[in-house]
Amino acid sequence: RIQAFAPDGTFLRRWGSAGSGEGQFDKPSRVAVGSDGTVYVSDYYNYRIQYFDAAGTYIGQWGSVGTGPGQFNRPGGVAVAPDGKRIYVADQYHDRIQFFDQGGTYLGQWGATGSGPGQFAFPSDVAVAPNGRVYVADNNNHRIQVFDAAGRFLLEWGGEGSGEGQFASLGGMAVAPDGTVY
Repeated sequence: RIQAFAPDGTFLRRWGSAGSGEGQFDKPSRVAVGSDGTVYVSDYYNYRIQYFDAAGTYIGQWGSVGTGPGQFNRPGGVAVAPDGKRIYVADQYHDRIQFFDQGGTYLGQWGATGSGPGQFAFPSDVAVAPNGRVYVADNNNHRIQVFDAAGRFLLEWGGEGSGEGQFASLGGMAVAPDGTVY
């Protein structure tokens, strides 16, 4: 299920149940909210993204299991571009990032298995900064990679370890309005 809370922690509402039907989930793994209030949910074991209005009313879904465009093998992180026109999804077991319009129409993808620039080893999360840069938590490569909105590699940082700027299996992240990456 998905639960919504006020900033002070007051429970507001919930929706969803176990299953594979509309509005049902099998391990909802990440949630992103667009500037219009649309809630996008990465439905991990149902291999899809579902989206809802702010009250939790089902609007639609996209995705299925497979290797083709718009198909997933365990979608992880989901993020909405600042203008709300692109939805980015970390397709974890295919080592790629796919992006879609607000209604789920496939627009493109980037990435491949590996450890070089623009390659991934289980990308677990994705976040978009206010300037449109796309940050990817590259879990098994223990780093964060940064791309422009079209998927062109810009930079990376991190590495395996416990020191400053190092990671051990990078799970999730977020980008603040000022661009700070957490």
